[in-house]
Amino acid sequence: MKPSGTNPTHGSCHLPDPSTTNRSYHNLLPEQWIELTILNQMGCLSDTGALVVRTGKFTGRAPKDRFIVRDEVTQNTVDWNDINKPFDPSHFDRLEKDMRTYAKERSLYIKDGYVCANPRYRTNVRLIAQYPWSALFAHNMFLRPTPEELQDFQPDWEILCLPEFEADSAVHGTPRGNFTIINFSKRRILIGGSAYTGEIKKSVFSALNFILPLQHKVLSMHCSATVGENGDVAIYFGLSGTGKTTLSADPNRYLIGDDEHGWSDEGVFNFEGGCYAKVIHLDPEKEPSIYQAIRHGALLENVVFKPNSRTPDYDNSAITENTRVSYPIHFIPRIAKDLQGGHPKHIFFLTADAFGVLPPIAKLTPAQAMYYFISGYTAKVAGTEQGIDEPQATFSACFGAPFMPLHPTVYARMLRERIQKHHTRVWLVNTGWIQGPYGKGKRIDLPYTRALINAALDGTLDKVPYEKLEIFQLDIPTSCPGVPDHILHPKRSWDSASDYYAQANKLAEKFVENFRKYEALADREVLEAAPKPVVSKNSHV
Repeated sequence: MKPSGTNPTHGSCHLPDPSTTNRSYHNLLPEQWIELTILNQMGCLSDTGALVVRTGKFTGRAPKDRFIVRDEVTQNTVDWNDINKPFDPSHFDRLEKDMRTYAKERSLYIKDGYVCANPRYRTNVRLIAQYPWSALFAHNMFLRPTPEELQDFQPDWEILCLPEFEADSAVHGTPRGNFTIINFSKRRILIGGSAYTGEIKKSVFSALNFILPLQHKVLSMHCSATVGENGDVAIYFGLSGTGKTTLSADPNRYLIGDDEHGWSDEGVFNFEGGCYAKVIHLDPEKEPSIYQAIRHGALLENVVFKPNSRTPDYDNSAITENTRVSYPIHFIPRIAKDLQGGHPKHIFFLTADAFGVLPPIAKLTPAQAMYYFISGYTAKVAGTEQGIDEPQATFSACFGAPFMPLHPTVYARMLRERIQKHHTRVWLVNTGWIQGPYGKGKRIDLPYTRALINAALDGTLDKVPYEKLEIFQLDIPTSCPGVPDHILHPKRSWDSASDYYAQANKLAEKFVENFRKYEALADREVLEAAPKPVVSKNSHV
């Protein structure tokens, strides 16, 4: 294998000596990234041929250590807050200089790719990584140029990812040694002190969430998307753990993408060329497409093997609950042509409600759609974090606040315009708990959720009566094929109406409290869509 400057399409079997430094390897085959990882004793193969690695200290993103350089480009455009934290340009320059000096003495693994499946918005990205398996991740997750395109590849953005480089707070201006810093003027991203590959993925997503709305009037979305045989597009918004990836892996539809999309005047398009799925408690019967995609070329992160084997134990969270797999999207059997589709006919807001008070599905008015989109609700459950002994409401604006540099109302206005223009139906779907809160009730069965979504997609839910759910003012269907009637209305599935009202009021108050920061920018109809706690907790259906 030749060092810097090579773009092998059927490369040799020669691999670098792991003790060799100051070499760079460009655009290798996935098999070569895998071999380099094993040679450098950074990973091993599972029994299906997937590469298994551990990301070290960080097994998830570190949102408190993600910054945006504050300069003339971002000063008056970024929504500066606890998520979008400013970083001084001079500190960025010093940090980048020191990182590049550090990198000169080490082997580097360089992967060129691009994002945005719609050619009008294609953005070339170059990853310069300290670890070969980071390059494999980029190969899986970025869209892949042809060999001919790689010959004259010019990056629009560059990512420098050095997990073993730690910043000096006194010199570089970071609060800790780890960091992810986005510079929109220089179109560069610096990542250090963390090997978690999600930092690569989400930093690029954050950049697109700034560029596309401002420069191209394209709505960027944290959602999955599918298209049916007749060309009908559906998109699924939701935070981690709500089912975006699982529900978009539908055997009866074609996958456009599982996480990041744009909605332009032409329709929906995927930003990525792969999937990054959670695999904790992965079930081959409930999620066969994801399970079967974990093969040679896939990258498993922080997964533990079963004893005396190379078989992943997907129920084992010894390292982290956030076990992950990345794989190229073509590992899924049914994908949409060119990873694009038309304008969505249906939008689903997914929430894992651990309070157990939201219905399995509800039809939203346009005003309610804006309210629940800006709210971006899901819940943490007891036991997932130290100190949590009851459900904790989590609100993440636009179902992706950590990745949205602009004010949430910018994305919300763009969504409302598109919903109105294309007559898109919007649904709220609870993939969480029914018949009681977490610990007393149970999580809704995935086949029921699929049946409800399919009934919305094929028009079945347009033909049934609806009733109003108190407090949340939601329209809920009274029946759906394949789903027991009694679970459709959440209060009826509880043993105690008074207990239901206590929990429903508690969650409603959290919604109202969270939305106060948006009230000044919301119109009257959206404000009226807020939940309304009731006085009596002893009412009966």
